Amino acid sequence: MSKRVMLIEDEPNIIEAISFILSREGLAVETHSDGTTANDRLRAVAPDLLILDVMLPGKSGYDILRELRGDAATAELPVLMLTARGQSRDREMAERAGVSAFMTKPFSNSEMLDTVRSLMARVT
Repeated sequence: MSKRVMLIEDEPNIIEAISFILSREGLAVETHSDGTTANDRLRAVAPDLLILDVMLPGKSGYDILRELRGDAATAELPVLMLTARGQSRDREMAERAGVSAFMTKPFSNSEMLDTVRSLMARVT
């Protein structure tokens, strides 16, 4: 059974690119684009890894991450956060919220794969 990745992102081009490279890696990819319903969808999917955009309609990625870390069922889920804004303040906010890894857009396919592989290696 392949490992499952949940991608919460609202930009269609990024959804398509990430889904393609991760599917080619043998991972099952579920996508969602609304921050308001993201946590409900995530719990229904129960992925091995979450890739989470910072700026989403309805609720920010930071808020979603804080909720995940506050719930025992999702507190240990590896989370890769994506942002178009790579200032140190953004990275610090993500780290305070409990992010596992942080990546700025644009990113290379190899950078994405290396980070996902590293995070997936932690999943038992």
